[in-house]
Amino acid sequence: MLNTSDIMETISMIRDNNLDIRTTTMGISLLDCADTDIDKSCTKVYDKICRLAGNLVATGDDIAAKYGIPIVNKRVSVTPISMLAGISGGDPVKYAKALDRAAHEIGVNFIGGYSALVQKGFSAGDLELIESIPRALAETELVCSSVNVGSTRAGINMDAVRLMGEKIRLAAELTKDNQCIGAAKLVVFCNAVEDNPFMAGAFHGVGEADHVLSVGVSGPGVVRSVLAAMPDDAPLDVVAETIKKTAFKITRVGQLVGSEAAARLNTQFGIVDLSLAPTPAVGDSVAHILEEIGLEQCGAHGTTAALAMLNDAVKKGGVMASSSVGGLSGAFIPVSEDAGMIDAAREGTLSIEKLEAMTAVCSVGLDMIVVPGDTPSEVISAIIADEAAIGMVNSKTTAVRLIPAIGLAEGEELNFGGLLGYGPVMKLRTKSPAKMIMRGGRIPAPLQSLKN
Repeated sequence: MLNTSDIMETISMIRDNNLDIRTTTMGISLLDCADTDIDKSCTKVYDKICRLAGNLVATGDDIAAKYGIPIVNKRVSVTPISMLAGISGGDPVKYAKALDRAAHEIGVNFIGGYSALVQKGFSAGDLELIESIPRALAETELVCSSVNVGSTRAGINMDAVRLMGEKIRLAAELTKDNQCIGAAKLVVFCNAVEDNPFMAGAFHGVGEADHVLSVGVSGPGVVRSVLAAMPDDAPLDVVAETIKKTAFKITRVGQLVGSEAAARLNTQFGIVDLSLAPTPAVGDSVAHILEEIGLEQCGAHGTTAALAMLNDAVKKGGVMASSSVGGLSGAFIPVSEDAGMIDAAREGTLSIEKLEAMTAVCSVGLDMIVVPGDTPSEVISAIIADEAAIGMVNSKTTAVRLIPAIGLAEGEELNFGGLLGYGPVMKLRTKSPAKMIMRGGRIPAPLQSLKN
């Protein structure tokens, strides 16, 4: 039961500390939309999304008004489109355009699932979809794309890694007149999860129900505010316990919204993803939480340890609050979307090498990082391989979302606006990994994959 103190505390979190439901995401299976005629398949895709998610936005707005809890984004994720393309053949971009039309029709801000899972090799439709990704992202507005190139059980598909380096660069080139936005809507995974409600990596896994409603909750401002009220000499175990209790309260808000939204939409409630997802707004930064813990600036020595503690405490608090915690859950470190990360990158305290170390203990990986526009595709591929290796060996999800800023050099800035924010072009190593990348093949799965 809620008491007056609990209610007032939640109101304060929303009003003063940027607590929000970052996204309600409906996952929709498109397996029954498969057809050997691609045009018929696209029609089925459009119709099913509009039928099931047609009231998603209105329902979110109504619940937000009822409880006074901001629901920032409403989104849809679908079955990896490469599966449909493998059956229908034809130009996969037709599917991207069908998804985009449906997303515009129902009013969501993004739709994810223009995806392929190729960690162990390419099946029918995978190569065709991967080849089409840059064009699909350039010719649509709301479609997001992801490719899983590795896993702990399968190893790393280095042929796919090489291809994705090329496609990320091409996606940026095709949208260079629009802040290279194509690359910002494309993410490469190792150990991708099937119930992630966050973009750009959301897709509806084949093990999911026909349609489910999941929520992503975010409250970095709340966590920072609580830590700011603690004495500077509070021991770190006390700090971790405080974060855990705060994450519990945040998760309960997500549970409430997700359960009610699912019931209203006559769909199954999926998961609460408690990921401290920042925004460029002041007071909504994961980097500032780390600084509140005791770092002069994010990126200083000690950052990885502080982030590990934060991520673990968030997961523990979430699990206490809901039996449906899933997705990624933890702390995101997207550079261009986090005011504190942006400042640290500008000043040189935060380097891509430090970010790579941080990804070993956070939710995802190298996220929303702007790199020089002349970065060769094999360097992008090598960064993907490094991140995939961290995920593979540590049995965790890692990802890469790099944006080559075409025409810009180190120190200049790219500005996407809105939730995607802005960021400085970060320095990369210049020695070439081309020989390694061009070898292709597969990095075998590590010994710890043999768990059965």
